[in-house]
Formats: sequence, structure tokens, C-alpha cells
Amino acid sequence: MQGGAGIDVPAFLAGATLFFLSETAPTSAYSSPARSLGDTGITPTPPHPPYLTNDTDSNVSEQQSFLVVVAVDFGTTSSGYAYSFTKEPECIHVMRRWEGGDPGVSNQKTPTTILLTPERKFHSFGYAARDFYHDLDPNEAKQWLYLEKFKMKLHTTGDLTMDTDLTAANGKKVKALEIFAYALQYFKEQALKELSDQAGSEFENSDVRWVITVPAIWKQPAKQFMRQAAYQAGLASPENSEQLIIALEPEAASIYCRKLRLHQMIELSSKAAVNGYSGSDTVGAGFTQAKEHIRRNRQSRTFLVENVIGEIWSELEEGDKYVVVDSGGGTVDLTVHQIRLPEGHLKELYKATGGPYGSLGVDYEFEKLLYKIFGEDFIEQFKIKRPAAWVDLMIAFESRKRAAAPDRTNPLNITLPFSFIDYYKKFRGHSVEHALRKSNVDFVKWSSQGMLRMSPDAMNALFKPTIDSIIEHLRDLFQKPEVSTVKFLFLVGGFAEAPLLQQAVQAAFGDQCRIIIPQDVGLTILKGAVLFGLDPTVIKVRRSPLTYGVGVLNRYVEGKHPPEKLLVKDGTRWCTDVFDKFISADQSVALGELVKRSYTPAKPSQLVIVINIYSSEHDNVSFITDPGVKKCGTLRLDLTGTSGTAVPARREIQTLMQFGDTEIKATAIDIATSKSVKVGIDFLNY
Repeated sequence: MQGGAGIDVPAFLAGATLFFLSETAPTSAYSSPARSLGDTGITPTPPHPPYLTNDTDSNVSEQQSFLVVVAVDFGTTSSGYAYSFTKEPECIHVMRRWEGGDPGVSNQKTPTTILLTPERKFHSFGYAARDFYHDLDPNEAKQWLYLEKFKMKLHTTGDLTMDTDLTAANGKKVKALEIFAYALQYFKEQALKELSDQAGSEFENSDVRWVITVPAIWKQPAKQFMRQAAYQAGLASPENSEQLIIALEPEAASIYCRKLRLHQMIELSSKAAVNGYSGSDTVGAGFTQAKEHIRRNRQSRTFLVENVIGEIWSELEEGDKYVVVDSGGGTVDLTVHQIRLPEGHLKELYKATGGPYGSLGVDYEFEKLLYKIFGEDFIEQFKIKRPAAWVDLMIAFESRKRAAAPDRTNPLNITLPFSFIDYYKKFRGHSVEHALRKSNVDFVKWSSQGMLRMSPDAMNALFKPTIDSIIEHLRDLFQKPEVSTVKFLFLVGGFAEAPLLQQAVQAAFGDQCRIIIPQDVGLTILKGAVLFGLDPTVIKVRRSPLTYGVGVLNRYVEGKHPPEKLLVKDGTRWCTDVFDKFISADQSVALGELVKRSYTPAKPSQLVIVINIYSSEHDNVSFITDPGVKKCGTLRLDLTGTSGTAVPARREIQTLMQFGDTEIKATAIDIATSKSVKVGIDFLNY
């Protein structure tokens, strides 16, 4: 199906009777829910195949009631927020300067670090958390709970639930939902305070539409987890869910890139001068020059986004394709979009791919290097015994990591905290210098000033595994037929600032497409998320990440259906546990499209209808008991309360599933009474 086209009715539906599972059915996907059927279910109203309809008006009317859109870019390594008043959509204001910050590092965002008191109460976030933790006495620091880079847990946890734990620097466990809610609450308070200061009066949360960015490659449970954390933080509520939009990071970047003017970007593959330097200049040097230009004009912290399509964009024609490579701290997200004219709306052409290839990979390589020199047992012990000093060491590495470049010739010095040198001597009985000599690690020497001296080659080697993974993933993507003939590759996200990554992408793909980097590349997603909040209908067609359907009974066909699925009821032979597909994984769905089906109770006396919704990453699902099929929603419709009203002999129950948005909603309506029930697809509580 493309866009608004209809869905093929599975062959087993033709002329068959369907029964939805009754309320007494057990919920395990691996038992047979229909076996304990104590009541007849419902049948389709013939001849009524599923069909798609469009319903975009609700999105448009909703956005009018908010005075301001605030977007939160909740990153793995750094986070920030930006906002725009709905009356002035061309002005995007980036948050005020953060307290603290590292010399030489732009602090438009703050580190995604959080500190809880020994009593597990919220203390501080960002630079403030890091600096306070750093100044604690080592023995006292062990009592405090300090967390950083915790967002990756949502990507790496296969069985994510509301009870998933995170581990603080001191080894203590804390509920992930609590930490994410604390962080979002912090951003809410910061943003509302700034808005109130600007307005000169108290700014209410109800005036704000919130947008939170998440990686497109996150699985559905992680996206839902973020929404639950936002509800707990008070940004929105389940009753007013439209107040919060979950935006996909590369989509947000894509929306912002549409607006780019020539002076707002760097074209790596161009030989023509852009921003006063040519593409043949050193990538790193040109980028630094461009950043300096932005920094000098940064005092207002307001970006004007002209209501135009940028020059690069105006070169795109109907059907042209481009790739957004969003490389952040934790993940790299690849999205392929196609332009749709005349409005320039976007269509997702190939489902988001990527993986855990963010700049954190470079940190892990550095950690492995330290293991090699000082021993894994020492490093792990040092992290637990001197958690604040370990944080110091990684901060020192971070600032040198940013100085890595393809053409660098002089060494990079990384300061070792005094407590590292001291604790190592106590632990091993010999000096750090002795350890370096004995380790035979090439290109890393000891400086008498108490520093590790790394040659540029040694630093570049730390980047290599992560960059190689990104390039390999992109190569695989470019092999796909949908992705051939891509015109542009937009490189965005914080890691896109790394000259080593820029050079690698240019070398691998510069002859296939034009490679563009927006200036202030670390804020691209944030600014795009604000634009998305102002107009959520800009992404017109998405790909469904999963196959969705419901569990039904179907007429048993000898030789086609497995014998263990046979259920005989009132003389009729049924096949149990059939997966009735609503939509397939990777199928295109337009924004606001609804899949509708109609059913009727097989028995007029039936008082409750229960519809169980299932999902799978696979396309070819036959039964709800197949491996990988998970229950993710239940619609329970009460049919009582119709006495005294004329109920038609064949009573219609309409089931609707709305796709195309970043969240999915299901509804069942009793046409006779207009009673309806709604449910959000739930991946965390089943």
C-alpha cells in the first residue's frame, strides 16, 4: 500500500466468520487464548473489508490553542531546549546560557548528567550536577547518586518495563522512570521560568506544547517510556496527550534542513566557496571558521527561520531522495526521505536504521586503552572508589577528543587526576609511569607534568571502530534499491562536528551524492523539533515499524491449519489464534490515516467485547502464538445500557486503528449506542 491506497484483505478472511477472543481468555501469547472461550465472539459485517480513511483535521485544530512550542532535545551526552511563540513562528529562541561549562567548549547545551542526594531526592542537572559532584569529598561522593549517559539504557534494554533500573556511578540502583522524569521536570521548570521572565507574568504549563526528541531507531517500548516519563514530570497527561509530541530526531533535522540558506551550511563535496572557504580547504579548519562566525553572533540566542525553502532544497524536484545521518552521543540514526511537491512535504522512504555508533564509542575505546595500560581490575575499582575523579578524567578526555582532526601533527595531552596517580600507586605498588613503560602501548607516553601524551594516530585509532561502523552501515543502506539515486546526504548531530567523521563520510560517499553539514550542527535537531511542534503535519507519510493485528478465530481448513489449533464449538470447527493483520511492518501510512473494520456480535446477548491487539517485527505472521508476537493493547467495550432503545438485529462494532503519527491509537465504537473506548498501544505493561 502506498499512502492512501487500500489494504489487501488476507485470503483467510474471505467469506469467513471471525470471533474476537472473549474476556475470559488468558493473555499469554503462547497459550491458546481461544481455548477457554466461554462466549461467542463477533463476526465481520459482510462485505466489509478493512479500509483506510484520512483524518488530519484533529491535528490542525489541536495546535491552535498553545501559545508556545518548547522542544527538548534529550541527548545521550548533552541536552537542551528551544522554543518559539506560535504568533512568531519564524523566531526560534535557544535556551539561556547554562551555569558552569567547560572552557573552549560551546555550552548551548548542558551535559545529560543528574545528581540525587543520598536520600535519593533530585539535587541538580547538567553542569551544576557535575561541578557539585566534583567538589564533594571522595568519601561523601560515594553516598550521592550521580548518573550520566543513561539514555542509552532505553536503546540497549530488550525487555524495557516501567521498573527498569539504572546504575549510578557509586554502583547503587535507581528506577529509570524516576531519573527520566526528574530530568524532564528540570527542563520544564527551566523553560517555564525563562518564558515567565520574558512575558513578565507567570507562564502556565497549559500554554505550552511540548516536543521531546528520540532516535528513530528506538523500538516502540522506548518511545512509550519517554512519554510516560513526561507524564510523570507533569509536561502533559494521558487525558491531554496531544500536548506532548514525540519527535524522531532525524525527522526533526530533516525539517530544519529544508529551511537552510547557503550561508547556513557547509558543503563538504563542493569545490565552490561556501561561507568564505572552499571545500578543498581542510574540513576541520573550515568548520571551526564557520562556528566562530556563529559564536560571534550568538548573544541574542534567537535564530530566524525564514518562511522559505532554502536554496539547496529548491534544487530538489518531485520524487528526489536524500539521507539524513544523525550522529549523536549514543546512536547513529539514518533516515531516507523523499520530497513531495508542491508543498515540499516529506515522505519516509525507507524505515529508519542505525545503531549504537555514537561518540560514546570513542569513550569506550579510550576506556579499553586504559584497561590495557593499567589493568581492567584497577580501572573498575577506581570507578567505584573514586567516582568523581573518574568523571574528571572523562571530562579531560572529552575536551581533547574534540581537538582530534585528520591533519593534526602535535600530541594531545590528557591530564590524569592526582587521585588516579595516588590510588594506582597504592593499588599496584608502582607508579603510573612504570605502568606505561611496561604496557608497550604504542603512541601513548607519560609526560612529567602528570599527563598522558597521545599521538594524533593514537587518538584517531580510538575513533576508527565507531566511524567504520557508521560507514559500513551507510554502505549497506546505499545498496537498497529505495536508496539509490540519493541527491544529498545531510550530516547532523553532535558527533557530526568531528572532522574525522566528516572526512570519512566525504571519502566514502562524496562521489555518489552531495554532503551537507548545517552550521551549528549540534542544534539542528533542536531547531527542527520546534518547527515540527509548530506544524506536526509536515511529515506526510511514514513507514510502520511493526506489523499490527488482532487475535481471531477462523473456519478450520483441513490441511491448511495445524491440528493443534482446532477448536470444535457447537458443531463448528474453528482454527484458534489466527493473527488478523491490520498493517504490515515497513508499509507506508499517511499521517492521520485510519484502518477501519466493522464487526457484529455473534450472540445478541453478549455484554462485553474484548479485542486484543498484537504486534510483531516480522511481516509474515500467521498466528498470535508465533515467536516474536507480543500483545500490546486491549479494547474492552461494554455493550450494556441499551434496554429501551431499539438495537438493530445485526449490531455494528467499528474498530479503528490510527497510524502515521509517532504514536498509535486504537478505538472501538458501538454504532448503536455511540459508546466508544480508546487505547494507546502499550508496550511496557503487557
